[in-house]
Amino acid sequence: MNTKQGKQYDLEDRTMQFAEGVIEYCKSIRHDTVITPLVSQLVRSASSIGANYQEANGAASKRDFRNKIFVCKKEAMETKYWLRLLAKATGQEVDVCRKLWKEAHELTLIFSKIASSSR
Repeated sequence: MNTKQGKQYDLEDRTMQFAEGVIEYCKSIRHDTVITPLVSQLVRSASSIGANYQEANGAASKRDFRNKIFVCKKEAMETKYWLRLLAKATGQEVDVCRKLWKEAHELTLIFSKIASSSR
């Protein structure tokens, strides 16, 4: 397990905390006909990052692991897209949305590195 600033670093936990943060954010904003589908897409992509990482850790082969890691990267990138749209559509809690976008970006970079290292 990696360490970050002297603390245990667990990517499974980090992806779970990220998905929980997205859910809390989505629960805090008003919903209407425009916002609801964006929220749905965002929750799906954000929660899929951790779910696919769990699957990668249980992969039957190196190829299966690499494929799941690429899916994690894709979902993190998609999450950034939905966060940006949602921030624009709501105009609410932009700082929270920006913080979540930054974490999604960091996860994208992490999964990109894992993917390139697993070749």
